[in-house]
Amino acid sequence: MQDTQGKVIAALMEQLIQTGPEGMAEAFTALFNLAMRMERDQHLGAGRYERSNARQGYANGYKPKKVDTPAGTVTVAVPKSRGCDEPFFPRSLERGRRSSRAIMLAIAEMYVQGVSTRDAAKVMKEFGLESLSSTQVSRAAALLDDELEAWRTRRLDPVTYLILDARYEKVRDGGIVRDAAILSAIVRIASARSQST
Repeated sequence: MQDTQGKVIAALMEQLIQTGPEGMAEAFTALFNLAMRMERDQHLGAGRYERSNARQGYANGYKPKKVDTPAGTVTVAVPKSRGCDEPFFPRSLERGRRSSRAIMLAIAEMYVQGVSTRDAAKVMKEFGLESLSSTQVSRAAALLDDELEAWRTRRLDPVTYLILDARYEKVRDGGIVRDAAILSAIVRIASARSQST
């Protein structure tokens, strides 16, 4: 098994040497597939065609899945299993999710700036991502909501002074783009260090 993995990695390195950055998507796909196969072997307790008393199930082919990555949309082969107490699903993939967190945050930022889903899909297509649905945009916006809530409910130290200012920016509110005040705060914490938020 180690010998096969070494051959795959050597072939991928040779491909990258020949194709340069343009071959990143293919190299990423092959490495990701290899990593998922290795994870399935660990889950099953045995490799392909390996006889072992520790085996807990059997490999059962692959299922294609499109994943949006910084290298573009790639189709990976997700390994399946059978005969296990618990079905195998790679930890590296979240169930029901196609996009990486960085891409989702970029989509959410476009949404907040008032970019339509259609225009955001055009931008993502320029980066090699095949499609963008309104569901993905909603999921991306929810990521920002979670981060905002964590920031709003964080613990604050005692404050010596607080300076507030505001400016107006266009934001999307209920599907309508309108002006909203953006607050800026300069806070002096009692421990004599300044913090800007």
